[in-house]
Amino acid sequence: MMLRRCHLRRFTSSTIFFTLLASLAFTYYMYYQHNSIIEGGWKMPSSNETHTPNPQFLFKNRVQDCCKEELKEGVTQEDTDPLKMLGVLRDKKDKYIRDIGFKNHAFNALISNNIGPYREVPDTRHKVCSREPTDPKENLPTISVIMCFYNEHKMTLIRSINSVIKRTPKHVLKEIILVDDFSDLPELEFHLLSDLHAQLHYDRLHYIRNEKREGLIRSRVAGAHAAEGDVLVFLDSHIEVNQQWAEPLVRAVKQENSTIAVPVMDLISPDTFEYTSSPLVRGGFNWGLHYKWITLPKGTLKKDEDFKGPFKTPTMAGGLFAINRQYFKHIGEYDEGMDIWGGENIEISFRVWQCHGTIKIYPCSRIGHIFRKRRPYSAPDGKDTMKRNSLRAAHVWMDEFKEYFLKETNSARDMDYGDISARVELRNRLKCHDFSWYMKNVYPELQLPGQETKKSASASVYQPWHSRKRNYIATYMIRLSGTNLCASVVAPKVKGFLKKGSPLILQACMRTRNQIWFETDKAEIVLDKLLCLESYGDAQVHINKCHEMLGDQQWRHTRTEHSPIYNMAAGTCMRAKSASIGARIGLDLCSKDDASAWDIVKVEEAS
Repeated sequence: MMLRRCHLRRFTSSTIFFTLLASLAFTYYMYYQHNSIIEGGWKMPSSNETHTPNPQFLFKNRVQDCCKEELKEGVTQEDTDPLKMLGVLRDKKDKYIRDIGFKNHAFNALISNNIGPYREVPDTRHKVCSREPTDPKENLPTISVIMCFYNEHKMTLIRSINSVIKRTPKHVLKEIILVDDFSDLPELEFHLLSDLHAQLHYDRLHYIRNEKREGLIRSRVAGAHAAEGDVLVFLDSHIEVNQQWAEPLVRAVKQENSTIAVPVMDLISPDTFEYTSSPLVRGGFNWGLHYKWITLPKGTLKKDEDFKGPFKTPTMAGGLFAINRQYFKHIGEYDEGMDIWGGENIEISFRVWQCHGTIKIYPCSRIGHIFRKRRPYSAPDGKDTMKRNSLRAAHVWMDEFKEYFLKETNSARDMDYGDISARVELRNRLKCHDFSWYMKNVYPELQLPGQETKKSASASVYQPWHSRKRNYIATYMIRLSGTNLCASVVAPKVKGFLKKGSPLILQACMRTRNQIWFETDKAEIVLDKLLCLESYGDAQVHINKCHEMLGDQQWRHTRTEHSPIYNMAAGTCMRAKSASIGARIGLDLCSKDDASAWDIVKVEEAS
């Protein structure tokens, strides 16, 4: 426990006056370079589950500048859809920004910078949600949004905050509390406050900076202690809230103050920042106490009204939820004996359910979240905080069932997990259920290790999102312009199939299976309907298993002749090393030379 956890600074002009003077020139330059906006035109594909009223994206003038210069860069006005163009690497500086972004933040900082401080996102709610009448004067509790961060990318943080300000009713949003967990990136140490003031113009933004690295768990508790709203809303710092996101959550907490209200987490690609709808799923866990997504019970969604929910969920991901402020205190806040990050979401899920509360997902509340492929930072001392925190949760809440966790993670058995006496006393004081009650009443479909798989009561209503049948929209060969050489894969087959990881090379156009590509409605380019074209490393292209996460397997082209083929994640274009048989095909900065120009030859037209 910190003797002096944080220093709270009210965010007013007087507080930052001298900071502004010191950084005025820098701020003006960065603002001019990166913060103007223009309209874009990307539209999310519609479906019978979502309502998409042709949303417009807002982008910065960088896109416009980029597109005006494409005569020399090799991408013409036909290719100026903003989501395609934001990640184009025009020079080494762009490449550096992208690479350092992936290193420090595990996402494409170049695209995030180019999007700017705000954009519209597609309304991914089911149509029944958007039909609900809204009352701007509805008497709802006030909320304190608590956003903790450590070394977050600045523009991504600003856009996260801005989305909350612009999409939350003013009479509901009492304040936003930022908790900086002792960040040490220069852009956050020296310019954050002035940039927030310059771009947000919001006088109820409060800033807390920890005096040492405390981690997400204790930082959230610090934010909660500073909050004054009726309801606490915890949000990660790399999100964008959607239309009318707050009202369903706040309404639910008002109706039942022992309910934790959870939104649906939409997907923001870490490679391209494309915002896409997430399927309706619940939260579960395995015996290693790792969070996992599980399907809704069969028959849950029979008619439109069912898509409003709510749905009970055994656990929650933990990054985004609303809870009554007094109930949060009553239930024991977070276990401050846990360190940094990991396992706190499972622990609070066990605690709420076992101590007479509920956790529900409200599908009419949608929040986009950047799902990174790795954590870009670790605990200060390099310890496995996830395992230690899970061990604390197991010893406090799981009773004899903790043996399954210990067998699953045998190395945790002798690990020091600290003093848990205060948490055990909390469980006794709240007269909480034992873990067998939780297993029987909350998560009955969870199988014990070694049990035979039986028919689950929660069989999927839909085909799993990651194995949906692909929708092919075009079939063609990819020919290097001005030649009779086509993109091909020549590699030994494994059990009759092309080998994953095989590179692309030029071969004489022969209209063989190794040269015929199928394009999907998700902009994947698939060889023989089996393996996807994928960018990897710094400048390489190969075929790999289709992972359905787009990004490095998402490609753009618009013309049938002399067209660049651009990878959304890499920000670079396909380029032949030379116009000769056997030449490798890789990625390079997009240019107008012949080695980067391709003809899209429909198979029925190929000769």
